[in-house]
Amino acid sequence: MDRVSLSTPRGAVEGECDGRFKGVLDAFVENFTAREEVGASVAMTVEGRPVVDLWGGRRTEGGDPWEKDTVSVVFSCTKGASALCAHMAADRGQLDFDAPVVRYWPEFGQAGKEGALVSMMLDHSVGLPSVREKLKEGAFYDYDHMVHVLEKERPFWKPGTRNGYHGVTSAWTVGEMVRRSTGRRMGVFLREEVTGPLGVDFWMGLPEEHEPRVAPMIAAPIDDQARHSRIAKAMAADPTGPTALFMTNMGGFSANSRAAHAAEIGSATGVSNGRGLAGLYAPLANGGALNGVRLVGRDTLVRMGQVSVATHEDATLAIPTRFSLGFMKSMDNRRLENSVACSAILSEAAFGHVGAGGSIGFADPECRMSFGYSMNRMGPGILLNDRGQTLVDAAYRALGYRTNAGGAWVG
Repeated sequence: MDRVSLSTPRGAVEGECDGRFKGVLDAFVENFTAREEVGASVAMTVEGRPVVDLWGGRRTEGGDPWEKDTVSVVFSCTKGASALCAHMAADRGQLDFDAPVVRYWPEFGQAGKEGALVSMMLDHSVGLPSVREKLKEGAFYDYDHMVHVLEKERPFWKPGTRNGYHGVTSAWTVGEMVRRSTGRRMGVFLREEVTGPLGVDFWMGLPEEHEPRVAPMIAAPIDDQARHSRIAKAMAADPTGPTALFMTNMGGFSANSRAAHAAEIGSATGVSNGRGLAGLYAPLANGGALNGVRLVGRDTLVRMGQVSVATHEDATLAIPTRFSLGFMKSMDNRRLENSVACSAILSEAAFGHVGAGGSIGFADPECRMSFGYSMNRMGPGILLNDRGQTLVDAAYRALGYRTNAGGAWVG
């Protein structure tokens, strides 16, 4: 790869880039010059080999440079790591996605959830996208407390009859499936079975000694577009519904707190960077194994990429969504009214997860590519904004893909 060292009005861009993927470098630089990026990183592997590894900008507005080892909260990109843990348990015969949840978690079988299946915990159809009970201060940092809350909670719909994004609660619905089937909490399982063996800088429960590396997140401004978005209208229409409670009943959660970084919130507080996200997905882009570390077999890999649920209106996000078991699939809402930054356009073979503000990690087994993008200045909308999508588009173009007009990138 060629060494990169460039200046932008918002700080230096450093790293390495294979000349074939110069379009990704150009898009990354343009994010700083024209799209108000503050600090960010992007990485990409093809056939398990790094082809892009870039970072740049600043850790805060006008602050210290974003360094090679700078990390940030990647929000719902964490769900991809959680789903991987669950699929690994299934691949080893420890977890059956078609089994009732109560086989593993008997206490869950109450208040209308008795017939829920394990698969429903992963594809956002189990009916617990939020909770009605007002959460105590710091509830999200207390794993056992949230498990007990969800055991008692009445679902918003009969499990399996529709889907609505479980934006935070999947930390414990999926988390308990992993814990009860493997005997290990998800953060421990991830470290011992995935990130440790692969040497990947991705944390679900960040050790305190790494805290100085974390760039704080900068919230997206609440403007007229946000106030009149589809999700804002859904909140206003039903203040006690799943959308409003998902957005407001958070027990004082703060993404920039040490408590959030330390907690194993497997839906929301993973800490990583572009290199870490691309590294996490690299084995999944290459048959389930890389450099002597096998995560899953080919049958499991196929299931990871298969659409499990799709809807014209997600019960939480108020937009059309498509999910496999635990992963997002390509979602094209560009022609949907009032839906700016509500798409994530990949190839149909790809699977991964977007994080709030616009980060993303995914694998594409068709072209054997893995991709990761993280940043500290959050953008608008629900899925990718123009910073992240432009990088993804450049990656696919460099691989010879021609168009995404049909809703997914094709060659």
